[in-house]
Amino acid sequence: MTPQYTFDPLPEPVVGPGEFVFAAVGLDHGHVHGMTEGLIDAGATVSLVYDPDPAKVADFVERFPQARAAASEAEVLGDPDVRLVASAPVASDRGPLGVRVMEAGKDYFADKPALTTLEQLAAAREATARTGRIFAVYYGERVHSEAAILAGQLIERGAIGTVLQVASFGPHRVGSGRPDWFFDPDRYGGILCDIGSHNFEQMLFYTGATDGEIVSATVANYAHPESPGLQDFGDAHVVLDNGMTGYVRVDWFTPDGFPVFGDGRTIILGTDGYLELRKNIDLATDNGPGQVLLANGDGQFRFDAQGKTGFPFFGRLIRDCLDRTDTAMTQAHAFKAAELSIQAQSAARVLAG
Repeated sequence: MTPQYTFDPLPEPVVGPGEFVFAAVGLDHGHVHGMTEGLIDAGATVSLVYDPDPAKVADFVERFPQARAAASEAEVLGDPDVRLVASAPVASDRGPLGVRVMEAGKDYFADKPALTTLEQLAAAREATARTGRIFAVYYGERVHSEAAILAGQLIERGAIGTVLQVASFGPHRVGSGRPDWFFDPDRYGGILCDIGSHNFEQMLFYTGATDGEIVSATVANYAHPESPGLQDFGDAHVVLDNGMTGYVRVDWFTPDGFPVFGDGRTIILGTDGYLELRKNIDLATDNGPGQVLLANGDGQFRFDAQGKTGFPFFGRLIRDCLDRTDTAMTQAHAFKAAELSIQAQSAARVLAG
């Protein structure tokens, strides 16, 4: 029998139609669609979209017909109704765009990795301090995963005691049709900076840490010699400032026969039990995604998180922009996750390729 934990209520829209207007600029990664959907579900209204590629704009407008194609980035930044700009251009362009957005008096919501160098991070930190604007980051493997959100609520309720370690695994599939920038580490940031950033954010969140030290890190190109700029494997070990630890492994080895892009899992060890999150699939079962497994002093239990938590991050972000608060994800936390990702990437030992 599953323990009787009481979870947070499902989030509802936090604003009415037209009360919070945002735009999308930079459509190089499909995550921008999930970011847009999350904001709309929380009550926001998308008004404008801009990208230099008309085909990407046409696809966005087809998905979100309330959006109108803008003629330029400047048109979006000059629109007084737009409060927030959501963005997923080439990874190395996200930080500089964020500075321009904030200097135009708007808040910014970037896909991860939002920053690819320490210089970009310093510029973003300076701009947030100078302008008072928000530089939010879409760490979707936590904020847009009901399994990850349910795990956070279980931890808050003491289900596993004090969190000691977070070990997270982020396999992906290379697939076909990837753009050229995907294979250029100067543009995508490297595997630990890119997809690894999700995992560094989870380490900080679940342990409550505010900083960390990269103890070891490795990257490799084991199996893609035709794409020398691709890193198809990376891992890192982190000691956090509260004495807890984190481990991340990311790779591009999801087999072609697998039904989803990757078997993303997170294992959270506590003093009184542990959690395993099977976010995208519960391998070789019919359980579906969003599975949370709990073992503690009461026994062993399974929670199906689908439809249980919703995605409160988006409504909180909207309210933060309106109320000038810091509830969805603190600015320090968003930047620290990016910093650890960049530090791990810079320190990584190259094993192959």
